[in-house]
Amino acid sequence: MESFSLILAIVVVTALAFDFTNGFHDTANAMATTISTGAMRPKIAVAMSAVLNLVGAFLSVEVANTISKGLVDEAGIRPEVIFAALVGAILWNLLTWLVGLPSSSSHALMGGLIGATIASAGVGAVHGDVLVTKVLIPAIAAPLVAGIAALLATRLTYSLGRKADGEASKKGYRAGQIASAGLVSLAHGTNDAQKTMGVITLALVAGGAVAPDSDPPTWVILSAGIAIALGTYLGGWRIIRTMGKGLTDLQPQQGFAAQTSAATVILASSHLGFSLSTTHSVSGAVMGAGLGRKGGVVRWSTATRMFVAWGLTLPAAALVGALAEYVTGFGNWGTAVVAIFLVASSAVIWKLSRREVVDHTNVNEVEEEPAGVVTTAIAAVTPPPAGPSEELAATIPAQASAEREPSTTTTTV
Repeated sequence: MESFSLILAIVVVTALAFDFTNGFHDTANAMATTISTGAMRPKIAVAMSAVLNLVGAFLSVEVANTISKGLVDEAGIRPEVIFAALVGAILWNLLTWLVGLPSSSSHALMGGLIGATIASAGVGAVHGDVLVTKVLIPAIAAPLVAGIAALLATRLTYSLGRKADGEASKKGYRAGQIASAGLVSLAHGTNDAQKTMGVITLALVAGGAVAPDSDPPTWVILSAGIAIALGTYLGGWRIIRTMGKGLTDLQPQQGFAAQTSAATVILASSHLGFSLSTTHSVSGAVMGAGLGRKGGVVRWSTATRMFVAWGLTLPAAALVGALAEYVTGFGNWGTAVVAIFLVASSAVIWKLSRREVVDHTNVNEVEEEPAGVVTTAIAAVTPPPAGPSEELAATIPAQASAEREPSTTTTTV
């Protein structure tokens, strides 16, 4: 039976708060394309995703074990270190949500954990081989693999459906999108909910509540699943707008290809115990699907901001986690100061978000961005297709000439 101290209880509550932010931050991973193409109504989509996130939390504990047993040395970790790590992760999640950027909650969590661990026990307490093989390499490979798979799947989809009835085909792909979105939601629960399970288990080991090398207790699995499901149902509408409409314009065929590709990559990684970013996988798949349709484009200005956020996630969360760990080192009053700072910062971010409300009623409304350099260059060398406007333009000189001929004849007479 676990014995809880006050600091351990605070850590568990904070971890579940992070799990909640992870839910609404990453709802877009499963449902952005489904909502943007009109396959499902927004509120129904997030409700379905929430239920499947909860189910997915019970399917595996491999990723949880990577976090709790592999990334850092359990012997050098105190519950305060876990608390400091979670502070860095939560604040990064909220900041990127405020500006509508799909960044990795997973990398925010691991960045915070790495920074707080280094501040507490030194660089040697971080297992560099695990960091490289199960975090950094998948972070680079996942969006590339998912993007290439989605690009090829999109081209294959359009090729196979070339002779199919347009409306019937779209209805079929919308149904396929719903199924693939469900698969991504299940994969998200299997991968992301486990990260919180791993952190709570690590805190329980650090606090002496469970034995080292233990798997997550059942109550940890259940509470983490419920927290991420509630966050998912709340809906991270700002990030849904960016991923569904801000990166590219998707047709149902592209949405189906993107989600199926991303779900395959995420589930395979969960099975192997890789602490994969579902955000990276889905974003890569969306961009691949955007490029896979003839005439489709990616809004590279938005994509560039997203890439910058990806690169900053680990170091930014690590820095905040390290600073928070330094303050908690002063004792109980230091921990209280960090907790007050977290609550106050979260309240300020929420207040700022109310200046421009994004919810299920306007999630598909997005301002058009000016064309980027890549898009402009492509448009410059691509001849526009002939259409009614060109035919009209071609008739104007002939009409003008016809109008001038009677005038010349009259003058001669």
